[in-house]
Amino acid sequence: MSYMTHRYFLRVPRFARALATPTASIKGLPAALHLKTGESFYGKSFGAPRSTFGETVFSTSITSYTESMTDPSYRGQILVFTTPMIGNYGVPLNEAPCDSHDVGVVLESNKIQCTAVVVSDVAEKFSHYAAVESLASWCQHNGVPGITGVDTRAITTLLRDQGTTLGHVAIGIDASKAPPQEQEYWDPTTENLVDQVSTKVPYVLNPTGTVKVAVLDFGAKANITRSLVRRGAAVTVLPWNYNFNKIRDQFDGLFLSNGPGDPKHCLEAAMNLRTTIKEWNKPIFGICMGHQIIGMAAGLDAYRMTFGNRGHNQPVLALASSGSVKAGRVYVTSQNHQYALKLHDPFPQGWEPFFINCNDSSVEGIKSTDDSGKKVWGVQFHPESAGGPLDTIEVNVY
Repeated sequence: MSYMTHRYFLRVPRFARALATPTASIKGLPAALHLKTGESFYGKSFGAPRSTFGETVFSTSITSYTESMTDPSYRGQILVFTTPMIGNYGVPLNEAPCDSHDVGVVLESNKIQCTAVVVSDVAEKFSHYAAVESLASWCQHNGVPGITGVDTRAITTLLRDQGTTLGHVAIGIDASKAPPQEQEYWDPTTENLVDQVSTKVPYVLNPTGTVKVAVLDFGAKANITRSLVRRGAAVTVLPWNYNFNKIRDQFDGLFLSNGPGDPKHCLEAAMNLRTTIKEWNKPIFGICMGHQIIGMAAGLDAYRMTFGNRGHNQPVLALASSGSVKAGRVYVTSQNHQYALKLHDPFPQGWEPFFINCNDSSVEGIKSTDDSGKKVWGVQFHPESAGGPLDTIEVNVY
């Protein structure tokens, strides 16, 4: 009897952990993904029952679908996940305090930023201690359509072979209609997407911080500002085209954030930064779009890549040492970008390559030379690693 009782109590917690919360019905309407290059894929919809256009891209991230979908760098894009099942751990409550440890949200912004999502199999049940709703319901009340039941391997192969292409997600009765004509596809890169996602007015986080850092917001992920405030910084977030030179003497450093679209829409910011670099000798650091703005200010050109790099498994080689970064070491990084800086030979005076991508040899970082007297660094990847590998975080701060 005692043996049977012992077995019973051992099994209860195992059974409890196996429970998962069912989502609302996701049987869905008919759905289709039409690519401008002529291919069509048919499945079922989940999320919002609406059709939309966008730039079709894929991400190789295995986890962190919520972080990817709320990353402002995905603005205007139809996001195809290569991982077979998406949604299995649900969606957390996206609220956090604004204090010395957090910035108001748990994810990367306060809403879904991508135009639509395409998955092979959306989870009908989710299980996670922090989850409050399913991926399907989250997409629905954010007005974002999704497609499930399509061959994402075939879609990824197409995008890998022919490059990123424009797409149309058709839901319901629209899915039975003929694909759009070429001229009907909307190209989000023709618009200044940065202006759509950047803050319109300056605001301050952690005002009692000991170091004052200004952030030019090109579409900043929340974990960038979160990483700064957790390290004791008072952070002032500024619109992307704010003339920092008017107030620069109030700050100990300048940070340029990530952001969506073509950096050439932000030439105003690059010209302002050129003056900052010339006349100001305090630290400047940029990631992703911010890195490209630094490069253009230095005299480098930005170009549109055929494929872009998106995912948590991009290897980069350090070409120079700086701080904890050691030349010759390969770092595994998190990335999300379609544009990159051209590798010039010779490099502009006072500048040198910092990182290079091990897969496609694209420029992954630049820095001011030691003899330039400047303190400027830019990296194409996301060193704060949300989500993604921790290779480029020297010390985790919580």
